[in-house]
Amino acid sequence: MSDLFALFSLRRKGLSATRWYAGLLAVLVGLVLGGPAHAQIIDDSTKVLYGPLTTRIIRERDVLRDLTEGQTVDTTLTTFHNLRYWLPDSSFYQDLGNLGTASRRLLWQMPTQIGARLGRNAFDRYAPNPANIPYYDTRSPFTYFRYLQSNLGEQIFELTHSRSFKKLANVGITYNRVASNKVLASTPRQGMVRHSTIMLFGRYQSEDERYHLLANYLITRHEAVEQGGIKPQPGDPTRNLPRDSTLRQLFDYQREEVWLSQALSRDNRDDVHLTQTYRLLSKGLTAYHTLDYNRQRVRYDDDAIPYDNAGNILYYPRALANRQTRYDSTATGDSTTYRQLDNTVGVLGHTDAVDYRLYGRYRNARLASRSMVNEDESEQTGARTLNQVFLGGTAAFRYRQFAIETAGEYKLADEYWVRASATLGPLTAEISSISYAPTLTQQQLSGNHYAWDHVTEGNTFRNTKANQLLVRAEQKLGSQHIWAEGAIVDLTDLVFYNEAAVPEQLQEARRLFIGRLRHHVRLGKFRADHEATLTGGGDQPGLRIPALVANSRIAYQGYLFKKALFGQVGLETYFQSRWRPYDYSPSTQQFYVQNTFTSRSYPLMDVFVSGDIKAVTFFLKLAYLNQGLYRNGYFATPYYTGNPRSFQFGLRWNFFD
Repeated sequence: MSDLFALFSLRRKGLSATRWYAGLLAVLVGLVLGGPAHAQIIDDSTKVLYGPLTTRIIRERDVLRDLTEGQTVDTTLTTFHNLRYWLPDSSFYQDLGNLGTASRRLLWQMPTQIGARLGRNAFDRYAPNPANIPYYDTRSPFTYFRYLQSNLGEQIFELTHSRSFKKLANVGITYNRVASNKVLASTPRQGMVRHSTIMLFGRYQSEDERYHLLANYLITRHEAVEQGGIKPQPGDPTRNLPRDSTLRQLFDYQREEVWLSQALSRDNRDDVHLTQTYRLLSKGLTAYHTLDYNRQRVRYDDDAIPYDNAGNILYYPRALANRQTRYDSTATGDSTTYRQLDNTVGVLGHTDAVDYRLYGRYRNARLASRSMVNEDESEQTGARTLNQVFLGGTAAFRYRQFAIETAGEYKLADEYWVRASATLGPLTAEISSISYAPTLTQQQLSGNHYAWDHVTEGNTFRNTKANQLLVRAEQKLGSQHIWAEGAIVDLTDLVFYNEAAVPEQLQEARRLFIGRLRHHVRLGKFRADHEATLTGGGDQPGLRIPALVANSRIAYQGYLFKKALFGQVGLETYFQSRWRPYDYSPSTQQFYVQNTFTSRSYPLMDVFVSGDIKAVTFFLKLAYLNQGLYRNGYFATPYYTGNPRSFQFGLRWNFFD
């Protein structure tokens, strides 16, 4: 592994891409072939002993239910070609049109977090959650490698190596890199996003399996160039060029002009996470402890604030009456550091019919903000310390086709969330409720372009309340699998970012009607997967949700070359209906509602070929196949175009010995 880190060091120092990839291949070959001579163990019948069935994945959520057997490694082709599933969160997102840019969840999702929260979530999609990472139980050294590349410069690389010490312990390391190049106002190979994550993880269990320990340390660094969106240009009568008067004229991609030329967002995170359990009385009573520390430091810099010829600031603050900066008129340097330490202690139990968990949590949170005043000086613009106590638990009961589950958490003495569900056969009914305070960023901010204060008495926000009633039906009918869901959501005192990009609280209640349908069918060698979400009430003051979001995948699959290759060829289509998308404020890293820009409905069609040869999985894909058939592009966010047609390929390789 030292060779691997040396290789990445050389890449950062400017080693050419060709030599770097050649070196990477050499390191990978060394990992597989450079070990002891018994790397590939066979039995008397010359069959390989190690494979997907001898490598198990164990997650914290299972250990906290006293389930430690783990699951087998995923080797399916179904979603391998879809970029969403290469990221830690595969939900539908609105972004700035390119991999690694600021993003937010597109569809409604019931919140479950209460207490102190920073509220800088624009890059959460790319950062692993320490509570959800996989741990391994392997009979042999296990190495996992994946690589994705597109001709537009999008790139995802991940390498994991894990090794067990008998049955008692396992340690491993993961390196993940995400990168993309500019598509708007750029020359070829001009970088836009750089993301890297180094993850150290380990698992231990005692010989009698009464004690279990899971621990990880994550270092995440994310940098994204901020362009501010397309800047429509006036016409040039000398060249007979018209003004960019319609959105259809803004799909020249590299030849367009943007608002910002030297702006950069950084989101750096460090996480330490540890969970340990000790079985007191069989599986009926187990004590556990979780320690979670995270530090998030976000920074926004712009070394070339745009002005017009009259000296008026351009693009920036709609919130300031004089349209001027607050600290430095030539450059912006706003930074915020948030530290949070959680200690959770509780008991849990698991039987064939009953699960339960009861816990208490203590949280210490610290927030500090600074803004650059000039090149040599910065000023502290805010500092807060919070100490909070939580009580919570879960309980579940199962009997044949009947099940009841409850969960909840209460923060002393003003926030809570609770959820309860009942299942009978294919039918499930669920009710949930939450009351949560605004994020720390919504409560207070002081930067070079924006400032607000909702902490001072008399100007504070009330808690936002959400109540949801959900009914779900799931049924298999022969070769078909149907999953349908309907929900009603009531929102009260919603806090959002208004058209001036500053937080505001709604005085009126909002109601959403949500319907979801998923359908999967296999007919011989053909398979089809469809899903659609309908949202009613999503276009109201303070809310922006498309009325329809759908995804459809149709594929033909089978074996080739005497079953040496299992392949799949298919067409995947994503559809999003007409809506008014959130705009984006880079200096605060927040999405906000706007009423002047409408993104028309559009389909995105991808054709792909994927295959599986023993431990190697690959795909080839032509993304946005239908570009130019109806329109020459689409907008992911106001004046941020989605990527044009591109060719993508990916490779995944599991080494089990």
